[in-house]
Order: sequence, then structure tokens, then C-alpha cells
Amino acid sequence: MGEFENKTFFITGAAKGQGRAVAKAFAEDGANIIAFDLGEKIPYPAYNRSSNEDLEKLKDEVEALGGKIVIFAGDVRKAADLQEAVRRGVQEFGGIDILFSNAGIAAYGNSWELTEEEWDAMIEINLRGGWLTSKYVIPELLKKESGVIIYNSSVAGLRGFNRMSHYSASKHGLVGLAKAQAIELAPHNIRVITLHPTGVNTPMNDGLAWMEGATPEEIAERSAGNLLKTPWIETEDVVHAVRYLASDKARYITGSPFILDAGLLTA
Repeated sequence: MGEFENKTFFITGAAKGQGRAVAKAFAEDGANIIAFDLGEKIPYPAYNRSSNEDLEKLKDEVEALGGKIVIFAGDVRKAADLQEAVRRGVQEFGGIDILFSNAGIAAYGNSWELTEEEWDAMIEINLRGGWLTSKYVIPELLKKESGVIIYNSSVAGLRGFNRMSHYSASKHGLVGLAKAQAIELAPHNIRVITLHPTGVNTPMNDGLAWMEGATPEEIAERSAGNLLKTPWIETEDVVHAVRYLASDKARYITGSPFILDAGLLTA
């Protein structure tokens, strides 16, 4: 039996990209998956996001791997959606062991040119959504007196990026949240970590490129800073990091940023 056999993962932003890759990988490891994603288009950013069809397809793929999954289309800004997803997942699997808080958006804009609605959307989804998800997952971890929370931040959570003030602010906020929660939850054997990848090869790159009238490769080159010779990392690189951080091999890692940046922050 593997380390994650019969463990239950709650994953937000699960329908595409990094969340989808993590959901499928841990299903292969024998874990139960609670997959949460919006499932509909939102006003900002304007590029297409995940859909209910993406969630249904993920369900089919996980079950084809022999995995168990509960899917839920909801908004991380809405407490009722998260409460119901947690309730359904716990009803199905008996509890939650690991949270991968991954739901997020990204967009460009000079700080003084952003509208209040654009600023609020970024902070509410990326930061408030992470906190609100943890608010309803943590009580399930406390019941077991164990667990792991991994917030998917970004290299932008550790430094500024041009024309991404709202994104960087939201990702920096996750670092403060995680550090405070690590202190709160250490007595309960619950670890809290932020993950900081450089750019990842996901459909979000297509959306950002569309906003800028460029190709994903041009966007990667424009924001280049990786020391290693790659424009971005792959979703499997994120999977490897999450697999390590969620495992007993990382049992003494909490309150710390885990950097997966291809050397970007060294430059």
C-alpha cells in the first residue's frame, strides 16, 4: 500500500492545469479526490476558464485510472459552495487529509490603471479564496490531528513582477496566511506550506497571451528570468513537488516557502 492510499485530497482549481495534473497523479497513487472548480466563465479575466465539461472529463479520467473522485462546481469566493463540497467529500470518503489550494487567476495591468473590480477579483479569488477554503477544510484536519495544507503561490509571491501588482499582492498574501496558520496548527500536527513555481506550461498561458496579443512563447520570453534553459516548467514538476510536500519525507517542513523556480529568484 502506497503512502497516499485511501488518503483524501481536496483540490481547488482542479479542472485544468496544475490542479488537474495533481488530481490525476494522486488518484494513480490510490488517493481519493475532491475536485473543486468554478465551471463557468467569470467577467475578469476575460480569457476562457475551466468548464463543467472539464470537471466531468476529469472525473472520467480519474475513474478510468481506478481512482475515486467527487467533483463540485463552485466558487472559492462563496462559503456555501465550499461548505457543501467539504460536506459531500467527507460524506463520501470519511474525512480530508490534504488540501492543495490551487484555484487562482492571473492578468496584466499597471497598478494605477486597474479598476477596483479587477483588483478585488484578483484578491478575492487568489487570497480570500485560499483562506475561505482552508476555513472549511481545517476543521476536518483537526478531527484527525494531522494533515497538510499546500497553497499554490508563485515566484510572484516572493518578488514583484511588472504589470502584475494585484497578482503579486495576492500571492504574497498567501505567504503571510500560511506562516500564521503554521503557527496555529503545529500543535495539531498539521503542516502548512506555500509552493512557489516559476511559469508553468498550462492553459493559463494561452489566456495571458490572448490578453497581450502574443503567443505563449513570446510571453515566456518577455518575462524570462529562469537561470535554467527553459521558458517554463511542466505540470509534472509541480506534481513531484506536491507529492514530496504532502509526504512523510517532508514531515518537518511547515511555515516555509518551497521554491520551484528554475533559478529565477537567484537572478
